[in-house]
Amino acid sequence: MQTVRQIAEAIVAREGGYVNDPDDPGGATNHGVTIHTMRGLGLDLDGDGDVDAADVRRLDRTKALEIFVDHYFHRVRVDALPDPLHPSVFDMYVNAGANAVKILQRLATRMGHPLAADGVIGPLTVRGVHAAHDAAPGHIVDAYGIARRNYYYDLADRRPRSRKFARRRDGGKGGWITRAEEFISPRFHLTDAQHGARVAGWA
Repeated sequence: MQTVRQIAEAIVAREGGYVNDPDDPGGATNHGVTIHTMRGLGLDLDGDGDVDAADVRRLDRTKALEIFVDHYFHRVRVDALPDPLHPSVFDMYVNAGANAVKILQRLATRMGHPLAADGVIGPLTVRGVHAAHDAAPGHIVDAYGIARRNYYYDLADRRPRSRKFARRRDGGKGGWITRAEEFISPRFHLTDAQHGARVAGWA
């Protein structure tokens, strides 16, 4: 079983360094930490009285790991979920915030454990997700990963500017899809043809 530190290190490796893509609603990001998170934490790293892209550029890997473990894992209570779900939910929380939890809550509801999709890991969500896991321990991790992949496709359906994150220029799987499939058993990965069919309606 991976430690939370190992999971966080893998996330940093996937996220890469500084990016400020105008099509990414997260804004300026470094090692996966967004400018919005840094503003929320008051991380004025250059001491000029505000938190802007220059501060994001200054964020180092060690501080990013600390933020992930403290604020994206423990503080939001990903640590209270069943251990097998930690890597994927943690990774998704870094990528999409509370939507990671909403996906899980909707999945538990579909599995017969009704939960409000409010994006908060409270006592009811902890109990419901544990019950869903215990009922299908060999199923829920793949089911969550598939639901996550569907979330990305659906988001790109609604937001054309985000399609480049789900589909490469050559039509292959984009970063969002390959990232989701890292947490899904290979037998559930989409073939290139299946991916192509899913995105065929995009301009």
